[in-house]
Amino acid sequence: MADVARVAGVSAQTVSRVVNDSPRVDPATRERVEHAMSELGYLPHRAARALRTGRSHTIGVVVATLATVGNSRMLEAVSTAAAARGYALMVVSVTDRAGVADAFARLRAQGADGAVVVNEATALAAGAAPDGAFALVAVDCPGSVPFPTVQSDHAGGAAAATRHLLSRGHHTAWHVAGPASSFAAAERERGWRDALSQAGAPAPPLERGDWTAASGHAAGTRLATRDDVTAVFAANDQMALGLVRALADAGRRVPEDVAVAGFDDVADAADYRPPLTTVRQDFDALGDAAVTALIGALDGAAPTRTVIPARLVPRASA
Repeated sequence: MADVARVAGVSAQTVSRVVNDSPRVDPATRERVEHAMSELGYLPHRAARALRTGRSHTIGVVVATLATVGNSRMLEAVSTAAAARGYALMVVSVTDRAGVADAFARLRAQGADGAVVVNEATALAAGAAPDGAFALVAVDCPGSVPFPTVQSDHAGGAAAATRHLLSRGHHTAWHVAGPASSFAAAERERGWRDALSQAGAPAPPLERGDWTAASGHAAGTRLATRDDVTAVFAANDQMALGLVRALADAGRRVPEDVAVAGFDDVADAADYRPPLTTVRQDFDALGDAAVTALIGALDGAAPTRTVIPARLVPRASA
């Protein structure tokens, strides 16, 4: 750092500000310092910085599974947001509450500054939160917790999808829900019920899946036998895909006989047959909000609850 300061003709403190992306450096000086860093091949030493600042600029991501689209998309979004802020990432997978406590201990032992706990893992983390300087942010967290939370507006998105189905002239909309243990699934079910109630429409018996296309197909096979099923909202796009195939297997056309809507707007949703009406989660915004909240927590900010809007994307299936 002293060598960079000498070549750039600035103080070591100015070099430190550039390295730490401080706004207190004018553009011309920043450019001169960055040129000197490049010329000298200077790279910040993460371990040395950690000793000096008390931070490793490494964060953990705690997940229950990466098999679901939502979890893998969240991991990608958090990784992108962390990298943009100069943070490295460590991923830990857990299956129970003891595993969450162990994950926090391992992350702290490896020098992580904090962790983003994703989706299904948040229910396990609520009662196993560490104390001290280790910061936490939970994505899709049930209940009240003493750390920041980030979530999509699952209920609002589900209500929009349900209202869209009703607006097409259907008497009601059936629902293929996600797992009972899932916060996102519960919120989407709540949005579906609220929209039906506000429209004065009856709430049919619930079908429940496990986020997979196979579970959507199983639910669709049962629903296809009922003539009164003319519209279905599936809690994610994979289950909607299985549902559409089951309806086709039974000779029922989408959307002519049964309108179908999903949730997530996965990359292939527009290429389903027919293209799927769905609700888009903004995973990039969720990841950015989670990392921003975690850095804020490290800086002593009060816990916040951030809700990211979810937007209906109408297509040919409903």
